[in-house]
Amino acid sequence: MNRDELLNILPHRNSMLLLDGAVRDGAAARGHYTVRGDEWFLDGHFPGDPVVPGVILCEIMAQSVCVLLDGGTRGATPYFTGIDGARFKSVARPGDKLETECVITKTRAPFYFAKGEVRVGGKLCAKADFSFYLGNA
Repeated sequence: MNRDELLNILPHRNSMLLLDGAVRDGAAARGHYTVRGDEWFLDGHFPGDPVVPGVILCEIMAQSVCVLLDGGTRGATPYFTGIDGARFKSVARPGDKLETECVITKTRAPFYFAKGEVRVGGKLCAKADFSFYLGNA
């Protein structure tokens, strides 16, 4: 899926759509995002040494896993309900291509449980288990 196709399944817009593309690969979702350097979350994090915040890496994983919901996000909003075991192994910087791999581990609709990883150049950058609620708040 390209960015335009992602707009059909994700409610995120403008500066909060943090995927350039994604693909369903069996039970896994693989997404990617290239850090341009002008993103709002780099302003002040850190001046002279821009680093993608860990919470943004978690958000990118969560957006990636939504491609596994077969369009189930249309008309609904995915809300984080938990992030467990998050580990940040290396930094992501402007110019880096972030590549995600995520799977849904359990479903108890409208709650979903998943795990994911973000890699840069094949090197593990972050990983986490997370859960979200799909609905209207």
